Amino acid sequence: MRVNRILLSSSLIVVALVLQVSVLARLHLPGAVPDLLLLVVLGLALVYGHVGGALVGFAAGLLADLAPPADHAAGRYALVLCVIGYLAGLVKPESGQVRTAAGPMLVVVAAAVGSTLLYAGVGALVGDTAARHVGLSGLLFTAALYDLLLAPFVVPGVMALARRAENDPLAETSSGTSGDISSGWLSGGTGLRIGGQRNGLRAKAARARSARAGRIKGVKRL
Repeated sequence: MRVNRILLSSSLIVVALVLQVSVLARLHLPGAVPDLLLLVVLGLALVYGHVGGALVGFAAGLLADLAPPADHAAGRYALVLCVIGYLAGLVKPESGQVRTAAGPMLVVVAAAVGSTLLYAGVGALVGDTAARHVGLSGLLFTAALYDLLLAPFVVPGVMALARRAENDPLAETSSGTSGDISSGWLSGGTGLRIGGQRNGLRAKAARARSARAGRIKGVKRL
């Protein structure tokens, strides 16, 4: 399982970093840049726990520190994502299932705000005052907004992949039930119950088959 974790985490981190540098960073959105790498770390931490989340966060942050066009001291973002991954892993669901979107959304907002503050704080310690010139309040708002908008498309999928790589029984049982991560996330804000609708359709189909079999038996008896 540890090999699966390393392979999956490495692949997701590399893909997220490439997309963030080559696509998201070039959108020139006002304020902060959507942090796809942070969302991947959050998704993995919510499955692996605080220790795994800290290790994944440190590796992802260190890779971001060394990858161009990084213009800050190496280890700065590694420290930020290590702390964020550890804290996110502490709120890992006990049952492994996320029923609604409220919890993960709060985690995303807290992580976006916390990572921005921690990054600015570490920068201030090493003499980097760029956040003051840009405006910290604007960075906090835009970072939380962009990450929150991007999270439903990233975090549930990352968590599902992590569970499948772990050979977690929940990854198989949740594929057809409302306890699935993605269905729980989507249903939390919209009131939809995707898995429940599937189960209802299956139950109706089973009742229809049993009724048809009963009618056939009745005809044969006549």
